[in-house]
Amino acid sequence: MAKGIEFAVESGAKVISISQNAVTPTPSLVAAVQGAENSDIVIVAAAGNRDEGALAVSVPARLPGVVAVASVDSNGNHYSGSTDGPQVLLSAPGVNIYQTGPGDGYSSGTGTSDATSITAGAVALVRAKYPNLSAAEVIHRLTATATDKGPPGRDNEYGYGVINIVAALTADVPPLSASPSTAPSATDQSPSRSSAVAQPAGPGTALLIVIPIVAVLCALIVMLIWWAVRHRTP
Repeated sequence: MAKGIEFAVESGAKVISISQNAVTPTPSLVAAVQGAENSDIVIVAAAGNRDEGALAVSVPARLPGVVAVASVDSNGNHYSGSTDGPQVLLSAPGVNIYQTGPGDGYSSGTGTSDATSITAGAVALVRAKYPNLSAAEVIHRLTATATDKGPPGRDNEYGYGVINIVAALTADVPPLSASPSTAPSATDQSPSRSSAVAQPAGPGTALLIVIPIVAVLCALIVMLIWWAVRHRTP
């Protein structure tokens, strides 16, 4: 995972989407995440799924500076299988998400991995429209415009709320005064000191994906068209 992040940094990525977990934050992984943050890259990572044994926000989602994403259902309610915790920053749709699959086909997926991909796409859209914003300002724009759910303000299930892509792209957002990321240090939250072992954060094969902005824009356009056609009133 660390090498993948380092490759993304070297390749000039602006957003990195990670739907993969490690048991514990190794020094190389922590250094890679810090290197991405120092390079003004937004890292978006899946919080983890309870049905796959994640009882706390996973690594690297729990690391400082990483956008930890939980999932909600089609009604915008917290998905019961989504891990919650103090590191959750945002939520996004993650139940029965229509997506491409193996063999040039399509499938439906559920989990924080799906929510993470959508959030990474939102990051890419914001960075495309506001290219001069720093990574911290991009995250701030997403948290400031998110639809608040649950208790007022940030909470452990929804974070700052469910992403609102239209608002993130159009709202008048005050400048950032401090980074919204509240993730504590990795050592304080580490569940063990064993070496990192990759485990999927969502159903199917977990992937570390570096998302080019153009590809993400195309994927989101396809998703929006599909959604509009499916929910069109006869």
